[in-house]
Amino acid sequence: MSDAAVPNDPQQRLQQLREAIDETDNALLQLLQRRRQLAAEVGTVKRSLGQPLYVPEREVKLIAARRSEAEAIGLSPDLIEDVLRRVIRESYQQQQAADVHLEDKTIVVVGGYGALGGLFAERFREAGAHVHCIGEGEQDQLAAVCANADLVLVSVPIAVTEAVIETLPQLPEHCILADVTSIKAKPLQAMLKQHQGPVVGLHPMFGPQVATLAKQLIVVTEGRDAPAYQWLLDTLIRWGAQLYQTSAERHDEAMGFIQVMRHLSTFVYGAHLASEKADLQELLDLSSPIYRLELMMVGRLFAQNADLYADIILAHPENFAMMRRYLESFTQVLGQLEQGDKSGFVEKFAEISDYFGEFSQKFLEDSQRLLASAGDAHQLSQVAGR
Repeated sequence: MSDAAVPNDPQQRLQQLREAIDETDNALLQLLQRRRQLAAEVGTVKRSLGQPLYVPEREVKLIAARRSEAEAIGLSPDLIEDVLRRVIRESYQQQQAADVHLEDKTIVVVGGYGALGGLFAERFREAGAHVHCIGEGEQDQLAAVCANADLVLVSVPIAVTEAVIETLPQLPEHCILADVTSIKAKPLQAMLKQHQGPVVGLHPMFGPQVATLAKQLIVVTEGRDAPAYQWLLDTLIRWGAQLYQTSAERHDEAMGFIQVMRHLSTFVYGAHLASEKADLQELLDLSSPIYRLELMMVGRLFAQNADLYADIILAHPENFAMMRRYLESFTQVLGQLEQGDKSGFVEKFAEISDYFGEFSQKFLEDSQRLLASAGDAHQLSQVAGR
Protein backbone atom coordinates (compact mmCIF):
# COMPACT_ATOMS: atom_id res chain seq x y z
CA MET A 1 0.00 0.00 0.00
CA SER A 2 1.43 3.40 -1.03
CA ASP A 3 1.66 6.36 1.33
CA ALA A 4 -0.99 8.16 -0.75
CA ALA A 5 -3.44 5.39 -0.09
CA VAL A 6 -3.12 5.70 3.68
CA PRO A 7 -6.09 7.68 5.08
CA ASN A 8 -5.53 10.38 7.68
CA ASP A 9 -8.50 9.35 9.79
CA PRO A 10 -7.34 6.69 12.32
CA GLN A 11 -10.76 5.01 12.24
CA GLN A 12 -10.60 4.66 8.47
CA ARG A 13 -7.02 3.39 8.74
CA LEU A 14 -8.10 0.78 11.28
CA GLN A 15 -10.87 -0.41 8.98
CA GLN A 16 -8.43 -0.53 6.08
CA LEU A 17 -5.98 -2.62 8.09
CA ARG A 18 -8.72 -4.99 9.21
CA GLU A 19 -9.79 -5.52 5.61
CA ALA A 20 -6.17 -6.25 4.66
CA ILE A 21 -5.96 -8.80 7.49
CA ASP A 22 -9.18 -10.41 6.28
CA GLU A 23 -7.69 -10.71 2.79
CA THR A 24 -4.53 -12.23 4.23
CA ASP A 25 -6.55 -14.70 6.30
CA ASN A 26 -8.44 -15.71 3.17
CA ALA A 27 -5.12 -16.31 1.40
CA LEU A 28 -4.05 -18.48 4.35
CA LEU A 29 -7.25 -20.50 3.99
CA GLN A 30 -6.51 -21.09 0.33
CA LEU A 31 -2.97 -22.22 1.15
CA LEU A 32 -4.23 -24.54 3.86
CA GLN A 33 -6.75 -26.00 1.44
CA ARG A 34 -3.95 -26.57 -1.09
CA ARG A 35 -1.82 -28.24 1.57
CA ARG A 36 -4.73 -30.46 2.51
CA GLN A 37 -5.10 -31.57 -1.11
CA LEU A 38 -1.39 -32.36 -1.32
CA ALA A 39 -1.53 -34.29 1.97
CA ALA A 40 -4.45 -36.33 0.67
CA GLU A 41 -2.45 -37.21 -2.45
CA VAL A 42 0.54 -38.15 -0.30
CA GLY A 43 -1.75 -40.43 1.70
CA THR A 44 -2.97 -42.11 -1.49
CA VAL A 45 0.58 -42.74 -2.74
CA LYS A 46 1.75 -43.98 0.69
CA ARG A 47 -1.25 -46.30 0.84
CA SER A 48 -0.42 -47.81 -2.55
CA LEU A 49 3.19 -48.29 -1.42
CA GLY A 50 2.10 -49.89 1.84
CA GLN A 51 4.00 -47.28 3.83
CA PRO A 52 3.05 -46.34 7.41
CA LEU A 53 0.59 -43.50 7.88
CA TYR A 54 2.86 -41.84 10.45
CA VAL A 55 6.61 -41.51 9.92
CA PRO A 56 8.07 -39.74 12.99
CA GLU A 57 11.43 -38.95 11.38
CA ARG A 58 9.77 -37.10 8.51
CA GLU A 59 7.63 -35.02 10.87
CA VAL A 60 10.60 -34.12 13.08
CA LYS A 61 12.65 -32.94 10.08
CA LEU A 62 9.73 -31.00 8.62
CA ILE A 63 8.99 -29.10 11.83
CA ALA A 64 12.68 -28.41 12.50
CA ALA A 65 13.08 -26.97 9.00
CA ARG A 66 9.99 -24.76 9.29
CA ARG A 67 11.07 -23.50 12.72
CA SER A 68 14.45 -22.50 11.31
CA GLU A 69 12.86 -20.75 8.31
CA ALA A 70 10.39 -18.92 10.57
CA GLU A 71 13.15 -17.63 12.80
CA ALA A 72 15.08 -16.42 9.76
CA ILE A 73 12.22 -14.14 8.68
CA GLY A 74 11.35 -12.92 12.16
CA LEU A 75 8.41 -15.19 12.96
CA SER A 76 8.02 -17.08 16.20
CA PRO A 77 9.21 -20.69 15.70
CA ASP A 78 6.80 -21.80 18.43
CA LEU A 79 3.89 -20.22 16.57
CA ILE A 80 4.80 -21.99 13.34
CA GLU A 81 5.26 -25.30 15.14
CA ASP A 82 1.87 -24.97 16.82
CA VAL A 83 0.17 -24.25 13.49
CA LEU A 84 1.97 -27.06 11.69
CA ARG A 85 1.24 -29.65 14.35
CA ARG A 86 -2.45 -28.80 14.21
CA VAL A 87 -2.46 -28.96 10.41
CA ILE A 88 -0.52 -32.23 10.38
CA ARG A 89 -2.89 -33.79 12.91
CA GLU A 90 -5.80 -32.87 10.64
CA SER A 91 -3.96 -34.43 7.71
CA TYR A 92 -3.55 -37.73 9.55
CA GLN A 93 -7.27 -37.82 10.26
CA GLN A 94 -7.96 -37.24 6.59
CA GLN A 95 -5.49 -39.76 5.20
CA GLN A 96 -6.26 -43.43 5.04
CA ALA A 97 -3.96 -45.95 6.65
CA ALA A 98 -1.51 -47.92 4.56
CA ASP A 99 -3.02 -50.41 2.15
CA VAL A 100 -2.83 -53.41 4.46
CA HIS A 101 -4.00 -56.65 2.86
CA LEU A 102 -5.42 -59.17 5.31
CA GLU A 103 -7.75 -60.96 2.92
CA ASP A 104 -6.10 -64.25 3.81
CA LYS A 105 -6.66 -63.76 7.55
CA THR A 106 -9.53 -64.92 9.74
CA ILE A 107 -9.83 -62.88 12.91
CA VAL A 108 -12.02 -63.43 15.95
CA VAL A 109 -12.61 -60.49 18.28
CA VAL A 110 -13.99 -61.68 21.60
CA GLY A 111 -15.84 -58.62 22.86
CA GLY A 112 -16.02 -57.23 19.35
CA TYR A 113 -19.35 -55.52 19.98
CA GLY A 114 -17.78 -53.35 22.66
CA ALA A 115 -16.30 -49.93 21.91
CA LEU A 116 -12.60 -50.84 21.79
CA GLY A 117 -13.12 -54.32 20.38
CA GLY A 118 -15.39 -52.83 17.75
CA LEU A 119 -12.71 -50.31 16.77
CA PHE A 120 -10.22 -53.06 16.02
CA ALA A 121 -12.84 -55.25 14.36
CA GLU A 122 -13.68 -52.42 11.98
CA ARG A 123 -10.01 -51.79 11.15
CA PHE A 124 -9.47 -55.47 10.37
CA ARG A 125 -12.55 -55.53 8.16
CA GLU A 126 -11.32 -52.49 6.27
CA ALA A 127 -8.09 -54.41 5.63
CA GLY A 128 -10.07 -57.25 4.05
CA ALA A 129 -9.90 -59.78 6.88
CA HIS A 130 -12.74 -62.18 7.66
CA VAL A 131 -13.81 -60.89 11.07
CA HIS A 132 -16.06 -62.66 13.56
CA CYS A 133 -17.24 -60.81 16.67
CA ILE A 134 -18.23 -62.74 19.77
CA GLY A 135 -20.32 -61.02 22.40
CA GLU A 136 -21.67 -61.90 25.79
CA GLY A 137 -23.76 -65.10 25.66
CA GLU A 138 -22.24 -66.26 22.36
CA GLN A 139 -19.52 -68.51 23.82
CA ASP A 140 -21.16 -71.51 22.15
CA GLN A 141 -20.00 -70.11 18.80
CA LEU A 142 -16.34 -69.89 19.79
CA ALA A 143 -15.30 -73.39 18.71
CA ALA A 144 -16.69 -72.94 15.21
CA VAL A 145 -15.30 -69.46 14.49
CA CYS A 146 -11.91 -70.21 16.08
CA ALA A 147 -11.32 -73.43 14.16
CA ASN A 148 -9.49 -71.63 11.31
CA ALA A 149 -8.58 -68.41 13.10
CA ASP A 150 -5.29 -66.63 12.44
CA LEU A 151 -5.85 -64.23 15.35
CA VAL A 152 -8.08 -64.31 18.41
CA LEU A 153 -8.18 -60.90 20.07
CA VAL A 154 -9.70 -60.68 23.56
CA SER A 155 -11.29 -57.29 24.34
CA VAL A 156 -13.47 -57.71 27.42
CA PRO A 157 -13.66 -55.99 30.84
CA ILE A 158 -10.60 -56.49 33.05
CA ALA A 159 -12.56 -58.32 35.75
CA VAL A 160 -13.55 -61.16 33.39
CA THR A 161 -10.54 -61.25 31.05
CA GLU A 162 -8.82 -64.25 32.62
CA ALA A 163 -12.08 -66.19 32.90
CA VAL A 164 -12.90 -65.53 29.24
CA ILE A 165 -9.42 -66.65 28.17
CA GLU A 166 -9.87 -69.88 30.11
CA THR A 167 -13.07 -70.66 28.18
CA LEU A 168 -11.41 -70.41 24.76
CA PRO A 169 -11.39 -73.63 22.72
CA GLN A 170 -8.21 -75.19 21.38
CA LEU A 171 -6.83 -72.82 18.76
CA PRO A 172 -4.91 -73.66 15.59
CA GLU A 173 -1.19 -73.96 16.25
CA HIS A 174 -0.36 -70.94 14.08
CA CYS A 175 -3.12 -68.75 15.56
CA ILE A 176 -2.10 -65.63 17.51
CA LEU A 177 -3.79 -65.19 20.88
CA ALA A 178 -3.73 -61.54 22.00
CA ASP A 179 -5.55 -59.24 24.38
CA VAL A 180 -6.02 -55.48 24.70
CA THR A 181 -6.47 -55.30 28.47
CA SER A 182 -4.95 -52.45 30.49
CA ILE A 183 -3.20 -54.90 32.82
CA LYS A 184 -0.81 -57.40 31.34
CA ALA A 185 0.85 -59.91 33.69
CA LYS A 186 -2.15 -62.04 34.67
CA PRO A 187 -3.89 -62.03 31.24
CA LEU A 188 -0.58 -62.90 29.59
CA GLN A 189 -0.05 -65.83 31.97
CA ALA A 190 -3.60 -67.01 31.29
CA MET A 191 -3.07 -66.85 27.50
CA LEU A 192 0.26 -68.71 27.69
CA LYS A 193 -1.44 -71.44 29.72
CA GLN A 194 -4.46 -71.68 27.43
CA HIS A 195 -2.67 -71.65 24.05
CA GLN A 196 0.62 -73.24 23.00
CA GLY A 197 1.01 -71.09 19.88
CA PRO A 198 2.04 -67.42 19.48
CA VAL A 199 0.87 -65.13 22.29
CA VAL A 200 1.21 -61.36 22.72
CA GLY A 201 -0.24 -58.82 25.13
CA LEU A 202 -1.32 -55.41 23.82
CA HIS A 203 -2.41 -52.29 25.71
CA PRO A 204 -3.79 -49.49 23.51
CA MET A 205 -3.11 -46.26 25.41
CA PHE A 206 -6.15 -44.54 23.92
CA GLY A 207 -9.91 -44.74 23.98
CA PRO A 208 -12.24 -46.04 21.27
CA GLN A 209 -13.17 -42.48 20.22
CA VAL A 210 -9.97 -41.95 18.20
CA ALA A 211 -10.51 -41.16 14.53
CA THR A 212 -7.19 -42.70 13.47
CA LEU A 213 -4.44 -44.83 14.97
CA ALA A 214 -1.82 -42.36 13.72
CA LYS A 215 0.51 -41.39 16.61
CA GLN A 216 -1.46 -43.55 19.03
CA LEU A 217 0.63 -45.56 21.49
CA ILE A 218 0.19 -49.32 21.90
CA VAL A 219 2.24 -51.13 24.53
CA VAL A 220 3.43 -54.59 23.45
CA THR A 221 4.32 -57.28 25.99
CA GLU A 222 5.95 -60.37 24.52
CA GLY A 223 4.46 -63.74 25.28
CA ARG A 224 5.63 -66.45 22.91
CA ASP A 225 6.92 -66.83 19.32
CA ALA A 226 7.40 -63.17 18.35
CA PRO A 227 8.17 -63.92 14.66
CA ALA A 228 4.77 -65.57 14.30
CA TYR A 229 2.85 -62.51 15.54
CA GLN A 230 5.02 -59.97 13.73
CA TRP A 231 2.43 -59.57 10.96
CA LEU A 232 0.02 -58.22 13.58
CA LEU A 233 2.55 -55.67 14.85
CA ASP A 234 3.41 -54.68 11.26
CA THR A 235 -0.28 -54.07 10.63
CA LEU A 236 -0.55 -51.78 13.65
CA ILE A 237 2.55 -49.86 12.53
CA ARG A 238 1.17 -49.37 9.03
CA TRP A 239 -2.00 -48.00 10.53
CA GLY A 240 0.18 -45.34 12.16
CA ALA A 241 0.43 -46.68 15.71
CA GLN A 242 3.59 -46.29 17.76
CA LEU A 243 4.63 -49.48 19.54
CA TYR A 244 6.47 -49.61 22.86
CA GLN A 245 7.77 -53.01 23.89
CA THR A 246 8.28 -53.94 27.53
CA SER A 247 7.69 -56.83 29.90
CA ALA A 248 4.28 -57.44 31.41
CA GLU A 249 5.70 -56.85 34.88
CA ARG A 250 7.31 -53.54 33.96
CA HIS A 251 4.11 -52.47 32.24
CA ASP A 252 1.96 -53.17 35.27
CA GLU A 253 4.40 -51.43 37.59
CA ALA A 254 4.37 -48.32 35.40
CA MET A 255 0.57 -48.38 35.13
CA GLY A 256 0.44 -48.19 38.92
CA PHE A 257 1.71 -44.62 38.55
CA ILE A 258 0.26 -43.73 35.15
CA GLN A 259 -3.25 -45.05 35.69
CA VAL A 260 -4.01 -46.31 39.18
CA MET A 261 -2.48 -43.46 41.15
CA ARG A 262 -3.84 -40.77 38.84
CA HIS A 263 -7.34 -42.25 38.60
CA LEU A 264 -7.69 -42.70 42.35
CA SER A 265 -6.27 -39.24 43.11
CA THR A 266 -8.62 -37.71 40.54
CA PHE A 267 -11.59 -39.60 41.96
CA VAL A 268 -10.84 -38.42 45.49
CA TYR A 269 -10.36 -34.82 44.32
CA GLY A 270 -13.73 -34.95 42.53
CA ALA A 271 -15.36 -36.54 45.58
CA HIS A 272 -13.97 -33.78 47.78
CA LEU A 273 -15.27 -31.05 45.46
CA ALA A 274 -18.69 -32.68 45.59
CA SER A 275 -18.69 -33.03 49.39
CA GLU A 276 -17.63 -29.40 49.77
CA LYS A 277 -20.33 -28.39 47.26
CA ALA A 278 -17.85 -26.21 45.37
CA ASP A 279 -19.34 -23.98 42.68
CA LEU A 280 -17.77 -25.48 39.54
CA GLN A 281 -18.70 -22.56 37.29
CA GLU A 282 -17.12 -20.11 39.69
CA LEU A 283 -13.98 -22.26 39.89
CA LEU A 284 -13.80 -22.24 36.11
CA ASP A 285 -14.32 -18.49 35.89
CA LEU A 286 -11.57 -17.82 38.43
CA SER A 287 -9.06 -20.31 37.03
CA SER A 288 -6.07 -19.67 34.82
CA PRO A 289 -5.64 -22.13 31.90
CA ILE A 290 -3.58 -24.63 33.90
CA TYR A 291 -6.10 -24.86 36.74
CA ARG A 292 -8.92 -25.01 34.22
CA LEU A 293 -7.25 -27.96 32.51
CA GLU A 294 -6.75 -29.71 35.82
CA LEU A 295 -10.42 -29.22 36.67
CA MET A 296 -11.39 -30.52 33.24
CA MET A 297 -9.26 -33.63 33.77
CA VAL A 298 -11.14 -34.27 36.99
CA GLY A 299 -14.55 -33.68 35.43
CA ARG A 300 -13.93 -35.87 32.38
CA LEU A 301 -13.35 -38.88 34.62
CA PHE A 302 -16.94 -38.73 35.79
CA ALA A 303 -18.25 -38.63 32.23
CA GLN A 304 -16.87 -42.11 31.60
CA ASN A 305 -17.38 -45.73 32.65
CA ALA A 306 -17.19 -46.20 36.43
CA ASP A 307 -16.76 -49.99 36.11
CA LEU A 308 -13.69 -49.54 33.92
CA TYR A 309 -11.94 -47.29 36.41
CA ALA A 310 -12.92 -49.49 39.35
CA ASP A 311 -11.49 -52.53 37.53
CA ILE A 312 -8.23 -50.73 36.72
CA ILE A 313 -7.77 -49.68 40.35
CA LEU A 314 -8.78 -53.06 41.80
CA ALA A 315 -6.81 -55.18 39.33
CA HIS A 316 -3.55 -54.80 41.26
CA PRO A 317 -4.13 -54.75 45.03
CA GLU A 318 -0.37 -54.33 45.52
CA ASN A 319 -0.82 -50.75 44.37
CA PHE A 320 -2.78 -50.00 47.52
CA ALA A 321 0.46 -50.12 49.52
CA MET A 322 1.94 -47.54 47.14
CA MET A 323 -1.14 -45.36 47.54
CA ARG A 324 -0.81 -45.62 51.31
CA ARG A 325 2.74 -44.31 50.97
CA TYR A 326 1.38 -41.46 48.84
CA LEU A 327 -1.15 -40.68 51.56
CA GLU A 328 1.62 -40.70 54.17
CA SER A 329 3.65 -38.24 52.06
CA PHE A 330 0.63 -35.97 51.73
CA THR A 331 -0.02 -36.09 55.47
CA GLN A 332 3.63 -35.42 56.26
CA VAL A 333 3.83 -32.38 54.00
CA LEU A 334 0.49 -31.06 55.28
CA GLY A 335 1.68 -31.38 58.88
CA GLN A 336 4.88 -29.57 57.98
CA LEU A 337 2.93 -26.68 56.48
CA GLU A 338 0.49 -26.53 59.38
CA GLN A 339 3.50 -25.91 61.62
CA GLY A 340 4.61 -23.07 59.35
CA ASP A 341 7.79 -24.90 58.31
CA LYS A 342 8.47 -23.01 55.08
CA SER A 343 12.18 -23.88 55.02
CA GLY A 344 11.36 -27.60 55.23
CA PHE A 345 8.96 -27.27 52.32
CA VAL A 346 11.51 -25.34 50.22
CA GLU A 347 14.19 -27.91 51.02
CA LYS A 348 11.91 -30.76 49.94
CA PHE A 349 10.95 -28.81 46.83
CA ALA A 350 14.63 -28.53 45.83
CA GLU A 351 15.16 -32.23 46.43
CA ILE A 352 12.24 -33.16 44.18
CA SER A 353 13.38 -30.64 41.57
CA ASP A 354 16.73 -32.45 41.42
CA TYR A 355 14.87 -35.73 40.87
CA PHE A 356 12.96 -34.31 37.89
CA GLY A 357 16.16 -32.77 36.49
CA GLU A 358 15.95 -31.68 32.86
CA PHE A 359 12.41 -33.02 32.60
CA SER A 360 11.17 -30.05 34.63
CA GLN A 361 12.18 -27.49 32.01
CA LYS A 362 10.93 -29.67 29.16
CA PHE A 363 7.58 -30.19 30.88
CA LEU A 364 7.35 -26.45 31.49
CA GLU A 365 7.96 -25.60 27.84
CA ASP A 366 5.62 -28.28 26.49
CA SER A 367 2.85 -27.32 28.90
CA GLN A 368 3.12 -23.64 27.97
CA ARG A 369 2.03 -24.47 24.43
CA LEU A 370 -0.91 -26.51 25.71
CA LEU A 371 -1.93 -23.79 28.11
CA ALA A 372 -1.81 -21.09 25.45
CA SER A 373 -4.12 -23.14 23.25
CA ALA A 374 -6.44 -23.94 26.17
CA GLY A 375 -6.59 -20.27 27.14
CA ASP A 376 -7.51 -19.20 23.63
CA ALA A 377 -10.23 -21.86 23.39
CA HIS A 378 -11.73 -20.79 26.72
CA GLN A 379 -11.86 -17.10 25.79
CA LEU A 380 -13.51 -17.89 22.45
CA SER A 381 -16.11 -20.09 24.16
CA GLN A 382 -16.83 -17.29 26.62
CA VAL A 383 -17.43 -14.81 23.79
CA ALA A 384 -19.56 -17.28 21.83
CA GLY A 385 -21.69 -17.94 24.91
CA ARG A 386 -22.58 -14.29 25.49
